[in-house]
Amino acid sequence: MDVYIPVNCDFYNQLEALATLRQESQIVYQNAKGELAKVQGRIVDVYAKHKVEFLKADSGTTIRLDRIISVNDQEVSSWTN
Repeated sequence: MDVYIPVNCDFYNQLEALATLRQESQIVYQNAKGELAKVQGRIVDVYAKHKVEFLKADSGTTIRLDRIISVNDQEVSSWTN
């Protein structure tokens, strides 16, 4: 596994808020093969395992947070300002 790059706290908090509100979301991310992928659904968990942060969607998809490109058409970089 490549080195995990911690995400901005504001971005992490936004993901937790979406999970708490059970809001339908569209997440665009880079999968383990480096390909763009998309998942539509609810975030059911945001968690850390072995010092790497993940989210789990209601579809069962698990995504490393540093691979997320956008959530609901808002680019991740917008949370890092």
